[in-house]
Amino acid sequence: MRAASGASGAAPAFPWEAVLHAGLYRMRLSARDFWAMTPRELGFALGLLRPSAVVPGRGAVTALMQAFPDEME
Repeated sequence: MRAASGASGAAPAFPWEAVLHAGLYRMRLSARDFWAMTPRELGFALGLLRPSAVVPGRGAVTALMQAFPDEME
């Protein structure tokens, strides 16, 4: 069963015009390259999705600094 979204209960329409404009006009992709992209790739390219970064803690940074010092002794 699909969750209702709006008064009519229908899912919102996919914004094809905006996506086509962003891919073909803003990003200047060829039609071939645009249609070859996966939705996930397009989301990353448009900045809608961001890679999850693993941020090292202080201990890990300290260990890296000791293992790879900027200056040789």
